[in-house]
Amino acid sequence: MASATEQETPAAPHASPRLWVERLTLTHFRSYAALALELAPEPIVLTGANGSGKTNVLEAVSLLAPGQGLRQAPLSDLARSGGDGNWSVSARVHTAVGPVTIGTGQSAGPGNGDRAAGRLVRIDGESKSGSGALGEYVEMVWVTPATDGLFTGPASERRRFLDRLIVCFDPGHRTRAGRFERAMAQRNRLLSDGVTRGAQLDGLELVMAEMGIAIAAARAEAVAALASVIDARRARDPDSPFPWSEVGLEGAIDRDLAARAAVDVEDAYARQLRDVRERDRAAGRAFDGPHRSDLLVAHGPKATAARHASTGEQKALLMGLLLAHAELVAARRDGETPMLLLDEVTAHLDADRRAALFDELLRLGTQAWMTGTDHQSFASLSGKAQFWRVGEGSAVRVD
Repeated sequence: MASATEQETPAAPHASPRLWVERLTLTHFRSYAALALELAPEPIVLTGANGSGKTNVLEAVSLLAPGQGLRQAPLSDLARSGGDGNWSVSARVHTAVGPVTIGTGQSAGPGNGDRAAGRLVRIDGESKSGSGALGEYVEMVWVTPATDGLFTGPASERRRFLDRLIVCFDPGHRTRAGRFERAMAQRNRLLSDGVTRGAQLDGLELVMAEMGIAIAAARAEAVAALASVIDARRARDPDSPFPWSEVGLEGAIDRDLAARAAVDVEDAYARQLRDVRERDRAAGRAFDGPHRSDLLVAHGPKATAARHASTGEQKALLMGLLLAHAELVAARRDGETPMLLLDEVTAHLDADRRAALFDELLRLGTQAWMTGTDHQSFASLSGKAQFWRVGEGSAVRVD
């Protein structure tokens, strides 16, 4: 990763993104018995009535990247109702290393309808041990209607949002987060069983300290780099309809890491975990660590916390953060922008902001996937995007 003090170079416009889906095939996925889309590199607009299956398509695309997808749904929920439990998503994806065929899904167990423990992943026909391998090929960020409450919801949602951004250019961040969560869960279990000392607890707390400080350091670096891109965007377009934001981190570990060397903070955190075992045992959880940090966002021009902004202002701030992140990823990926999944993206955006957003997406050259109920809301993209009408378990090209 680049140093947090380096000025990030904004993404240059380019006619054809290097990361795009050429073909998408769904089988027994959600509301689709079968769906096949042949696509071009340009942005994609899916329109249709509420409940027509637009978000299901975006969810399928999100499964081409590591993780559980944009809904974080259990695998069993992805199978089409009334089916046998099998489902699959397949895509031909153009990536920085060339075209690859990605397949993922789940197979029902023989005879009794039981489902497999995890989802299957294949890249060019080769089976992979998990979805983490997809991070080598696909970077993706999404915004859903649930994300509209990012600034007013719990800190856990903002941490998850920030961590998802980091994974786009630091795939190891997901692994570190997983190791920390597992170690913390095992420590909590031992404490609840009455264990308050011993080598096993010591070892788990060392893992928590090592992974926890690495997580906090990655977040600090990402926030600093994001702030740099936000500053560059502000200088380039001071009158942007997407107001610039101030971003920062709040948490005991974050404050310590800003003032002391990482190795010293790691040692101190390990000692702290040992010293507060009894407190954490009584509470049934760990009170200290990167799982308690918060991403702070302020409306720059108004110098107020984002949570106090209007709904429209919050959506504009969110879009500004997303666009800044896309530029950051492109700067670190030799111009390769991440794919953006924008569910009901036009909600709370006026006509001027909608047009400005579409212009930004075209400038970035990303294959953005957007949904909405009103075709007219995307009128300024006519001739510049691919329009599909979704409904009744099918999608029809309409542009």
